[in-house]
Amino acid sequence: MWHSFWRSRDRFSLDQLRHLTDQLTKIQAVNEVNKDFVIEALRSIAELMTYGDQHDPSYFEFFMEKQVMGEFVRILKLSETVNVPLQLLQTVSILVQNLRNEHAIYYMFSNEHINYLITYSFDFQNEELLSYYISFLRAISGKLNKNTVSLLVKIHGDEVVSFPLYVEAIRFAFHEENMVRTAVRAVALNVYHVGDDSVNRYISSVPHKDYFSNLISFFRKQSTDLSRLVSHKLLNPGADSTSTIMVAIDEIEDNLYYFSDIVSAGIPDVGRIITDSILMVLIFPLLLPSLRIAIDNDMQSGVVTSLYLLCCILKIIKIKDLANTIAAALFYPLEAFTKSSGGKFIIHISDYGFPSEYQVANNNNFTKLDIRHSMFNVPHSSSSSGFHPEDILMQNDCNNSNFSLREVLLAYVTKGDDIQVLGSLSVLATLLQTKELDESMLDGLGILPQRKQHKKLLLQALVGECSGEDELFSSKSSLTRDSTGSDIDVYHKKIKDQYGVSFQSFDVEISPHVNRLQVIDTLVSLFCRSNISAETLWEGGWLLRQLLPYSESEFNSHHLELMNVSYKNCASALVEEVKGIWSDFVISVLCDEWRKCKRAMESSSPPKEPNCVLLLPHPHKLSLEDNTAKESSFAAGERMHELVKVFVLLHQLQLFTLGRALPEQPPIYPPGDLPANCRAQTSELEVSGPKAGTEISLGSAVPCRISFKSGKEHHFCFLAISLGTFGWLVLAEELPSQKSHGVVRAVAPLAGCNPRVDDKHSTWLHLRIRSSSLPFLDLAKSNDYRKMKAKGLVDGRWTLAFSDEESCKSALLMIVEEINFLSDEVHRRLKPLLNLETAIDLSSSHVSVPEDSSNRILPKSL
Repeated sequence: MWHSFWRSRDRFSLDQLRHLTDQLTKIQAVNEVNKDFVIEALRSIAELMTYGDQHDPSYFEFFMEKQVMGEFVRILKLSETVNVPLQLLQTVSILVQNLRNEHAIYYMFSNEHINYLITYSFDFQNEELLSYYISFLRAISGKLNKNTVSLLVKIHGDEVVSFPLYVEAIRFAFHEENMVRTAVRAVALNVYHVGDDSVNRYISSVPHKDYFSNLISFFRKQSTDLSRLVSHKLLNPGADSTSTIMVAIDEIEDNLYYFSDIVSAGIPDVGRIITDSILMVLIFPLLLPSLRIAIDNDMQSGVVTSLYLLCCILKIIKIKDLANTIAAALFYPLEAFTKSSGGKFIIHISDYGFPSEYQVANNNNFTKLDIRHSMFNVPHSSSSSGFHPEDILMQNDCNNSNFSLREVLLAYVTKGDDIQVLGSLSVLATLLQTKELDESMLDGLGILPQRKQHKKLLLQALVGECSGEDELFSSKSSLTRDSTGSDIDVYHKKIKDQYGVSFQSFDVEISPHVNRLQVIDTLVSLFCRSNISAETLWEGGWLLRQLLPYSESEFNSHHLELMNVSYKNCASALVEEVKGIWSDFVISVLCDEWRKCKRAMESSSPPKEPNCVLLLPHPHKLSLEDNTAKESSFAAGERMHELVKVFVLLHQLQLFTLGRALPEQPPIYPPGDLPANCRAQTSELEVSGPKAGTEISLGSAVPCRISFKSGKEHHFCFLAISLGTFGWLVLAEELPSQKSHGVVRAVAPLAGCNPRVDDKHSTWLHLRIRSSSLPFLDLAKSNDYRKMKAKGLVDGRWTLAFSDEESCKSALLMIVEEINFLSDEVHRRLKPLLNLETAIDLSSSHVSVPEDSSNRILPKSL
């Protein structure tokens, strides 16, 4: 038999297929002796059938006539080795995937052989076999439609009573191997999108519907694991913890997109099951209670993770009932979710800030916790809405607090740390962007964009449903209390009746106007805070622009006064930077950030993705790092950059509140003329600045000595030169043939050089040599900068030795004079921005000269 198998024959011929089939029928046992032949025969049949499907229909006619699928099943039953089932599954998978003839697919599915293979008791302890089996299921599911699915199910009457493909696939839904889980999801989605009513009823019936609630429970565990990772990162920041969190984020979001894909199949019962499961397993017992846990370290991670997950759920899962129920729940206090009337949610707090049990009869651990809130020393400002966030965050017993979760979010914005602020703003921004939310719900939350208010009131006016145009153009206009309250009442009743969550003393008296003022108060208070990062403030600026696209509507004098004070404080700080280490970069950075901020404010989506809240460094850790590096020019550069970003935001918000359009470029003065007989002119300096190897005049240069290497001293002529907003320290070598000129050998930035005469040697001048660029602004260098920063960055140093004390003092005065020239020019050009009225006039006439730091060329030292 073996000789006949190996004799020469056309590989792709019907004769070869006939020969292989005949040889298989003669097999009475599959063992170590003949397994290689069986495996090769199965592989070759797959190749021949794929070829025949594309070239000759007689191949498949023969396949049906000889009932080759039945032979495959028989061989499987005879097999005593794992390699044969592996090849058999691969062969059938190839056949199913590559057969394009519709009748061939019907035949493959119609004789129960496929269902037999699906339900066969394979040894799934073998990982390779499991992988082939899952691929086999996926291949079958890829051929499903309303016609083929009926061949794989068993029906009693009009109802499906058995569907092996689906049932066996979801057995591996929570396998530890991610590739297996992904393939199972693909199988399930192919089933859901068939659109067969009887199949839909089957998958949404008991016990199969448990799969969906189990998915949410599995997701809940992933959420808790994510919170644990965030807690670890807050305590031990580093690249490894960040990359681990990124992997976890990808898995979390993949799961949510899977839920979204299931919902998009349009199976009503499944959408309802997923909604109920998310609310009952995740939102009510886990995420909402965690929002009130704001103590340090571990507990902080629960807040951060909950804020992120709420954003993701609202953003990814497009279910109207789910979105509106979550939003309606924000009007409830925490007590409603820690003590439901049905006894379903009585919660205690786990080690990582998440409630750890959600179906416990009695547990008093929560009320016994010592809830400690980290508070920033932020000056208190009175509120036009009567909202006092400090009252919320000062509560030691969260269970006894009647403050709503909505108010807690606002309190985090006003009094929380940078992470809590960004997370809360992300939730508010996500709610605002959630199209599934009713406008009345947004109005009740106080975050309905004014353009939508005007649109709805206009429609009401046109159909005679409102009091007229007085209400339409009133600054206090909002949807009527009756329409807003009644819509929200529907969801509150649903939360109580369907989910068993209620709170007896909760009074649903919702005033959209008051709530809106609370939000405006909160955002204005945010812009008055000095301990919040610029990127987070930009997020708040974007939200304010969305709420008030028509400038100062609902801005009262108190708001404008607070904004103006904050703006002036920031402007004063910017004036100090004009005299600082990076004064030569202030204008170029400001021009860059102006364009970026304008784009961010006018964008249709927030500047930051929700997952950024998980990646921010802990505020306490960040402050420690800043203190240790406060003398570094790199740290000063980062602070300058932060300050400029904040100033640009506050300036644009000032223009916005005054009803002015934002110009494309910042309103600054153009470069001025050089003073007569300045060093830039007398040294015959080129416009691009000094470069190593170029020739300059040494008219006002001071001879000095410097040693770049131990034991090797160089004689140079020293010059300090400013040219507009640029400035350099220059070491030039005197030309032997022309003593009045020299060749530039080394160049360093003038700004930030911090000249200092040595305490013991009055002829020595110490200079700090900082970088000629801001490395964290250069994307190509940003990764290297982060690595160098972790190790500790230090500035360079020059120590110049002069022939006498008078020469040293002359060099010092030259440096100070040129630094003053540079600073004065920067200040002169910035004056319009520092004076708001002048800035408004210039913004109308577009007087500005943009500078782009990315295109700026600075010479480097040798």
